[in-house]
Amino acid sequence: MNVIVFCPNLIGDTVMATPTLRALRARFPDARIVAVVKPVVAPTLDGCPWIDALIRFKPGSSNPDERTVAVIRSIRALRPDLAVLLPNSFRSALMAWLGGARRRVGYVRGGRGPLLTDGLRPPLDANGKFKITPIVDYYLELARHLGCPRESTRLELFTTPNDEAAADAAWARLGLPKTGPVVGLNTGGAFGPAKSWPVEHFATLARRLRDEGRHVLVLCGPGEREAARAIVAQTGREGVVSLADEPMSIGLSKACVRRLSLLVTTDSGPRHFAAAFGVPVVSLFGPTHIAWTRTQHPSAIHIFHPVPCGPCQKPVCPEGHHRCMRDLSPDAVHAASRKLLR
Repeated sequence: MNVIVFCPNLIGDTVMATPTLRALRARFPDARIVAVVKPVVAPTLDGCPWIDALIRFKPGSSNPDERTVAVIRSIRALRPDLAVLLPNSFRSALMAWLGGARRRVGYVRGGRGPLLTDGLRPPLDANGKFKITPIVDYYLELARHLGCPRESTRLELFTTPNDEAAADAAWARLGLPKTGPVVGLNTGGAFGPAKSWPVEHFATLARRLRDEGRHVLVLCGPGEREAARAIVAQTGREGVVSLADEPMSIGLSKACVRRLSLLVTTDSGPRHFAAAFGVPVVSLFGPTHIAWTRTQHPSAIHIFHPVPCGPCQKPVCPEGHHRCMRDLSPDAVHAASRKLLR
């Protein structure tokens, strides 16, 4: 049996899909399961034992093998018996249909119902509007429709030997201890600047954590290097370092998060890395609704500062004041951090 799984387009959403991938493997232990995934997201699944292969898909890619027509041909060559569509996009349903998948399972959204053999209705509230549902459960319902066992909602990720070697090298270059508490800080995210906690707040928190004897590692993606450098500079303490000048990769980020004592992060991909590795995490929410991405991680504290205009779900503050994040105080975040570190 050949199974195609169209994966989400964001790193955090892909981590939240791991219980569904695990459930599909449990239901179809002898199947060949192939994930269709964006190239930038693909390393998130490195080391995953439930996937046999990846097909990288990016419309307009400089690599012709990643473009739409080539990917449809790759899918057709697999002669898939089943396609599971985690994204709600019309394009994923069309590609599954053109790729010859005999059974196509997904939610009826965006006018794609006729392309599905198994169209599930999304959860609606009493007024007929989309009901706020944790993404983990939203994806798992597709697996349950296929007769998968009622899997745990626990997120789960893996690292490769290369990931761990990269983290070992970064740990040594940055002078981080092999034993002893290291707290990670992570700002920003692909969603947009509205999720970011101010640099000066992160610096205040880092200063307090360092003065209490803990080393601090500031994580960052390629677009957050300057913010990470600024946090370190404003902290003004030895033992507070960042990944800003390290070779950047998702694998390195995963391996670094895996060995932390605590991660303090915005609502972004590394937050879900922490949950997947069982690392305590303090998550800072502003423009996004907690309920959409809630997980069952037992060592998680979610913090938000309520404002009349939020959560707005906008990547840039439409009011221009960004109070939902600016008014979220370092005192509150520090208190939550100490609670989990105890």
